[in-house]
Amino acid sequence: DGHTDQRPIRTIEFPSNWELSAARAISVVKFLRKQGLPAKRFAATGFAASYPLDNRSDEIAYRRNRRIEMKFDQR
Repeated sequence: DGHTDQRPIRTIEFPSNWELSAARAISVVKFLRKQGLPAKRFAATGFAASYPLDNRSDEIAYRRNRRIEMKFDQR
């Protein structure tokens, strides 16, 4: 899962935090695929700033909220 801080981003590459968070998640999936892991094992999800770890509005909180989360499931 890709996450961003609460500050809006507006670039050509990332028109919003949604695109940025999804791109973060996708980049991890691409890396794991290059390591030889099967694609059917992955899902990439972007959450923008919907689930912050830290609700403060300072640089430390922003850094904590810009993240990737991975969930592991045994099958």
